[in-house]
Amino acid sequence: MHSTSSSIPTGSYTLPAEIQEFCDVAKRIVRDELMPLESQWLSSPNHAYGMRELPAIRAVFDQATAARLEKISRDTGLFYLMVPEEWGGLGLPMLAQAAILEQLYYSPIMLPIANVANILYECKGDQIERFLKPVIEGAKVTAFAQTEPDAGSDPGGMMQTRAVRKGNGWVVNGTKMWISNANECDFLMVQAVTDAEKRQRGGITMFLVDRKNPGLRVEVPGIRTWLSTEAKQHVVHFDDVFVPDEDVLGEVGKGFSLGQRWLTIHDRLLRGPYALGKMQRSLDMSVEWAKQRVTFGKPLAERQAIQWRLVDMHIDIQALRSMTYEMAARADTGEDVRAEAALVKLCSSEWGARCVDHAIQVHGAMGESLDLPLTLFYRVLRHTQIGGGASEIQRILIARKLLNG
Repeated sequence: MHSTSSSIPTGSYTLPAEIQEFCDVAKRIVRDELMPLESQWLSSPNHAYGMRELPAIRAVFDQATAARLEKISRDTGLFYLMVPEEWGGLGLPMLAQAAILEQLYYSPIMLPIANVANILYECKGDQIERFLKPVIEGAKVTAFAQTEPDAGSDPGGMMQTRAVRKGNGWVVNGTKMWISNANECDFLMVQAVTDAEKRQRGGITMFLVDRKNPGLRVEVPGIRTWLSTEAKQHVVHFDDVFVPDEDVLGEVGKGFSLGQRWLTIHDRLLRGPYALGKMQRSLDMSVEWAKQRVTFGKPLAERQAIQWRLVDMHIDIQALRSMTYEMAARADTGEDVRAEAALVKLCSSEWGARCVDHAIQVHGAMGESLDLPLTLFYRVLRHTQIGGGASEIQRILIARKLLNG
């Protein structure tokens, strides 16, 4: 079921040559290095939704294989594809990142890259050496802690975690929930209310909190979901956790806007390529299967019911790709793309799950096999209709833009 069809857009629109070159490199790596390992990946219980790329391949594969994949990523420069040039990265625009990531997401195995939360580039002074640089190089893993048991879709209005000034720092108390990587990370990016009157308008601050900080407790095991056999999302308790002033990320009171910046790019706009790679793989697999699978004397490809499913998948992919690339290019101009990112998030999550659902149906019983990536693709894409802001929240953001101009 390893199709070699291209997921690069064709027709009147072509990517700039320098971006296309990176895409071609990524495509070759996926097909030559990652896809042959998929059987081992899919059968392993050691990876889970939300795990960072480097820890995931180290958990699943032997040391030599994991080291080879990391070396390939570093040698080709793809390891730094999302890192600004000033921090030793490629300095690629968002359009290039989206196109390359689409190629990498064609396989359920993610090539190890420096997947750095964009807000960490706000690090100042010794924060750069203690937090930013180790994350860039893969020596440290971080987690984003915003969601709470009673503050999911409305974190600004409902957040209960508090940080109170004490001496040369802050004392944090509260509980966060659904925090990916919480038990594996080295530090957390934690939002806490520092001014209950202002809240999201200047009253929420972002703190960099070491996971081993006294008073910080991660519930183990994590929260069991259908996303993976390993529970990698956790409840995190903060009981009189002291955080010094030098571990405030950005400015006091500006933490909510930092969180929104992370969500806009990482959890919304980049959901486009995240879905596109899986959608294109699902379509390629379905076309191949429809041609070779014979029922009642004819290949499935000759059945109109199957043809229409394939066409519907193709339509969703083409529309989402055009939308994603346009919004990424607009982000590159410095435009405020919060509503546009919400549009990409909404369509990628809903169309993505729909597309993979078609693929599973086309494959019939084989579509439910855990030896194929389709069920994994479906689970993670269906999850994106909730995680990172539910589809309903994305519609609210889009409506707000439409109504307010």
